[in-house]
Amino acid sequence: MSIQMICSDLDGTLIPYGHKGFDPQLFDLIRALAAKGIVFCPASGRQYTSLRALFAPVAEHCAFLCENGGVLYKDETCIGKTPMPRPLAEAIARDFWARSEGQGEVMLSGQNCAYLMERGLGMRERIRFIGNRYQLIRDPADVPEDIVKVSVYLHEGVDAYVDRFVPRWQQANCAVAGPYWIDTTLANKGTGVQALCRTLGIDPANVMAFGDNYNDTAMLDLVGAPYIMDTAAAPLRARYPNHTPRPEDVLRALLQTL
Repeated sequence: MSIQMICSDLDGTLIPYGHKGFDPQLFDLIRALAAKGIVFCPASGRQYTSLRALFAPVAEHCAFLCENGGVLYKDETCIGKTPMPRPLAEAIARDFWARSEGQGEVMLSGQNCAYLMERGLGMRERIRFIGNRYQLIRDPADVPEDIVKVSVYLHEGVDAYVDRFVPRWQQANCAVAGPYWIDTTLANKGTGVQALCRTLGIDPANVMAFGDNYNDTAMLDLVGAPYIMDTAAAPLRARYPNHTPRPEDVLRALLQTL
């Protein structure tokens, strides 16, 4: 196996939950990988604005898998987008809003803007914290562009709502995306990585990937070298043999072999 691209989830993987940034030494690792011809790809539910700002010092060495694979960027250009059928996206958003017992807030994602239906429970602060662009709306029909992802933010945690929403919206790849988020999208991180591989001429077998949650599984199942975080749920740790506390440790070890 010759690694040509490295894809990594952010929240819970490169960035511990509750933190705003990662170890700045990661930039040196990305530059060293680029010198060996290896592309680094942040693979996240975040939008391009947030990811581009986080990786600004090394953006020229990166591809960006945004919105859990719904939007792809390379060299400042959107190179792929997977819109949801508008009736489906609006139906999911209204279901999330109506059946979360007043405890859920809804985010509908466009190409590079988040549209928020809020209740003052913390979602807007979280979106500001991670640096996403956003607009407030009152109804899903108010979104003025294609919708690539619909998410519900559950400020008390997702546990009480997984069985309510995940089976109901499997047609839209509904999955837990973190302690407070459940996401739906017609894309996923696996289809996003596949599209990037086609565009960049890379075999998925030559990709290394890191993740920590169930919305990472399509990506981890696709690539030749999947790693799950030590902090992941027990079923995920059982599913993947390669575990790590920090992706940076694996990247340093990889560079020593090149």
